[in-house]
Amino acid sequence: MRVVLSGGGTGGHIYPAVAIARQCQTEHPDTQILYIGTTKGLESTLIPKENIPFEAIEITGFRRKLSMENVKTVVRFLKGVSRSKKILKEFKPDVVIGTGGYVCGPVVYAASKLGIPTMIHEQNAIPGLTNNFLSRYADTVALSFKESQNQFKQAKHVLFTGNPRATAVYHADRKKGYASLGIPEGSRIVLIVGGSRGAKAINEAMMGMASHLTRLPDVYFVYVTGESYYANTLEKIQQTVNPMPKRLQILPYLHNMPDVLAATSLVIGRSGASSLAEMTSLGIPSILIPSPNVTNNHQEANARSLERANAAEVILERELEGSKLFALVENIMNDHARWDKMSEAARTLGQPDSAERIVQEMIRLTEQNR
Repeated sequence: MRVVLSGGGTGGHIYPAVAIARQCQTEHPDTQILYIGTTKGLESTLIPKENIPFEAIEITGFRRKLSMENVKTVVRFLKGVSRSKKILKEFKPDVVIGTGGYVCGPVVYAASKLGIPTMIHEQNAIPGLTNNFLSRYADTVALSFKESQNQFKQAKHVLFTGNPRATAVYHADRKKGYASLGIPEGSRIVLIVGGSRGAKAINEAMMGMASHLTRLPDVYFVYVTGESYYANTLEKIQQTVNPMPKRLQILPYLHNMPDVLAATSLVIGRSGASSLAEMTSLGIPSILIPSPNVTNNHQEANARSLERANAAEVILERELEGSKLFALVENIMNDHARWDKMSEAARTLGQPDSAERIVQEMIRLTEQNR
């Protein structure tokens, strides 16, 4: 099978595509994969590191307000479609998959015009502009949230698959997670993470929380600040809390997040779709702090979906404060019945076979096209 993947800008669009690629290679070792992105997006560095062939097109996103820049974007879109058609004709894919971000707009559109089977995957509860546009052209729209189905009224076929990142973390090794942190196996870990680049508001809450950690003497706290916030956050916590709690680790980044998640008892963090897929796949309770700086406030919609299922608690960033956050952590970690209920609710939402479902649909589309 020959597969083209496209999606970019942020890890939330890229990592699901990589998970789909890996599942294709697991089920069909002879699969040939090509990734189409932009040179300016994160995909230009992440995808080559995954040893996946990469081609670039030039495209920018539409602004939500009328502007002359949108006229230029239309021109770039048309050029992107032309460039995509050239790449697709040369590669001859059996199927083209878009995982969101403006780069997949011209790629999936071009594929549909060439009669190549297409699928888009929507990670969030509220769809982005690009997937809304592509939904009328794609053969299948795959969803991470069941409640998103009514958002794609012009789609030919809508399928709930979950987020393929769930499959990637489901097979993670918790023993390696404990070992990498130097924490005894079986210990309870609270993981605080602000996303790959960190989050200022979560950093500040963690500083306010640090002096309270000794109230949970059997719990380890692992705080991932993000590279740019690491030095300042570490310095301020050291100034505030002396000596530093022995069960607190402050790290700039985690390169083995799936294994650490597999060892984690509670996650505090943002509510990006891929993160939620990972947590629910493993049945991890969470305290979610949606980023207010995202399109359509989709992170709050994602978080509320877990909250309604009793799998998570939600604190809006404007209400975030260190002692308040710790009180909630303390309540969950000290109430084993509550923790069990949240864990089971999260696991019920999880879709560890998500990538398999997507590959099955890809095969159905290719066979239908023969």
